[in-house]
Amino acid sequence: MQTSTQLSKQRAERRISVRLPMQVTGRDSRGVVFTEETSSENLCRNGAAFVTRFEVTIGSDLDIRIPMSHAAWRRDDPDFATRGRVVHVAAASGPAERLVGVQFTGPRFQRVFRSESAA
Repeated sequence: MQTSTQLSKQRAERRISVRLPMQVTGRDSRGVVFTEETSSENLCRNGAAFVTRFEVTIGSDLDIRIPMSHAAWRRDDPDFATRGRVVHVAAASGPAERLVGVQFTGPRFQRVFRSESAA
């Protein structure tokens, strides 16, 4: 298992704190398929972090969709859809919630936005 220090060294880009709606589909640690509506905790072109109530394992693949129609930019933009590999799982603030970090293995996120902490 990788430590957060190792993950930080591997991360090429700084993640931006921003909450965007996300739909995540994958298999939990028991192999059961799930789809969950959640939101990003942070995001960069190469990956994202989000909270889930499902137990996922490091190395598992997830389908990720971020609807662009809810965003502040042009409403006719298509949704962003990609695949991601779970690289980090940690306890989240809520009971039975996990903070999951994924590295995109499909298309990268190309939108520009401001951090919520900078607003």
